[in-house]
Amino acid sequence: MLIFDADDTLWENNVIFERIIDEFLGWMVRPGLDRAQARAVLDGIEAANALTHGYGGKVFLRSLGECLVELRGRAATAAESARISGWAAAFDHSRVELITGVPETLAELSGRHEMLMLTKGEADEQRRKVAASGLTGHFRDVHIVAEKDVATYEELKRAYQLVPETTWMIGNSPKSDILPARSAGLNAVFIPHDRTWSLEHGDIDPDDEKVLQLASFGELLQHF
Repeated sequence: MLIFDADDTLWENNVIFERIIDEFLGWMVRPGLDRAQARAVLDGIEAANALTHGYGGKVFLRSLGECLVELRGRAATAAESARISGWAAAFDHSRVELITGVPETLAELSGRHEMLMLTKGEADEQRRKVAASGLTGHFRDVHIVAEKDVATYEELKRAYQLVPETTWMIGNSPKSDILPARSAGLNAVFIPHDRTWSLEHGDIDPDDEKVLQLASFGELLQHF
């Protein structure tokens, strides 16, 4: 069984957030407040909101609004709120940009393995991305969850009677894909993405023989 992460593994995702953050930080900087300082404040707010409200475009825009208030020490003006709301269009998700090699690799892998998609975030937003990807035909099931933690992987093991030795979680996030899957006894394939969200980083044991690290999605065909 191959279990695939979606955002930043099958299609581009965090780059959308980073483009907006870049514009937001440029808007926020002033004498005495540089980009790094403003980004540190935003990261803290995003981390807190992720725990309370989850993930996705709506929570992200909320975090931007709260960050503006924190950095400027006052409530947002109507014009400022409108500017932040205007970024919502970036999360329409009527189309997604598939990562290089994904369609052809999945087409070949699905002919010889059972496959699941496992993605976290706001349910409606994730459903739109999944539908826009055109990839659902390759997967036995698609699971959208609020969080990808050890309990999530344990539940998948029970639901599909997975054999840990022959089950692999494939993704770009140490925090959500690799570390909890390994804690649940599954194998993992780490495919780094240079724009992975900072809150998804984590330390992978370099001596863990049950974690395979690849440079590109297409390299999966050399191993599975």
